Amino acid sequence: MTLGTTLTAIGVAFIISTILGFGIIPALRRLKFGQSIREEGPKTHQKKAGTPTMGGLIFIGSIIISTLALSYIFGVLTTQTIVLLLVLIGFGVIGFLDDFIIVVLKRNLGLTSIQKLIGQIIVAVAAFFLLKLGPFDTAVQIPFTDFKVELGVFYVAFLIFWLVGFSNAVNLSDGLDGLVAGTSSIAFAAFGVHALVYGQHDIAVFAFVVTGAMLGFLVFNVKPAKVFMGDTGSLALGGALAMISVLIKQEFLLVIIGIVYVIETLSVIIQVISFKTTGKRVFKMSPIHHHFELSGWSEWKIVIVFWGIAFFAAILPVLLEVM
Repeated sequence: MTLGTTLTAIGVAFIISTILGFGIIPALRRLKFGQSIREEGPKTHQKKAGTPTMGGLIFIGSIIISTLALSYIFGVLTTQTIVLLLVLIGFGVIGFLDDFIIVVLKRNLGLTSIQKLIGQIIVAVAAFFLLKLGPFDTAVQIPFTDFKVELGVFYVAFLIFWLVGFSNAVNLSDGLDGLVAGTSSIAFAAFGVHALVYGQHDIAVFAFVVTGAMLGFLVFNVKPAKVFMGDTGSLALGGALAMISVLIKQEFLLVIIGIVYVIETLSVIIQVISFKTTGKRVFKMSPIHHHFELSGWSEWKIVIVFWGIAFFAAILPVLLEVM
């Protein structure tokens, strides 16, 4: 896979995502698929009420079209490509149902936690059995070492935990204009480079397609956002990102490259444990991006800083390997 192929994947997905954005966003407005804002959230967010959500449809559509077309053209349409699309679409459907119930049916809670979890487990198990149709390594490797842990039949439990955990982590992080769109484009690009290094061109095409699709979505999602991705987009992105780490057999590399999502999730866990055990809150509000908002940081400053952290995390594995 050459530099030209990489740029083609990014460029095609970017163009399709942008075209779909210009078509889908007005449709979401006409259908009154507007975001409702929590009263307990930062007061500055109230002006965002009514902004179209479910925008994940824009980049999911771009990813599907671009991946299938380019994988066929480049001759890298494989079982792994199908698994990635299965996870993307499966988690996207779960997110879409949640958004639909909240936005259209006006039920504030959407899908219950159990309903989401069952759906996510079904998708993860389906992906596992699809992979098991061919040779699949059920060991996990510690980054920057030759040490591996063979999980055997327990790998399916790990896969469920990994996909569910990171899909929800990305979902938690989606609270500011452009935050997840920017960090995810960086993370997928990083994994695209790693896939190339490991000679997995099929995965690289998918990763760079997602990068381009997210950059196209970012055109509409930077502050002030014209559309939000909703659970439709964030759950799909998290699941697909985790699946890439599984397919290139660098699962724990995601903890580094996806450090923003890890920090956001840990902030929620710490907040809940602290409040339930001591009655006190560690952060002014969680996830942690809201803490910085309530501390006086502008939304744009927080997003830029988090993008910077994501970029550093993306290149950190390369620096560590060199060292």
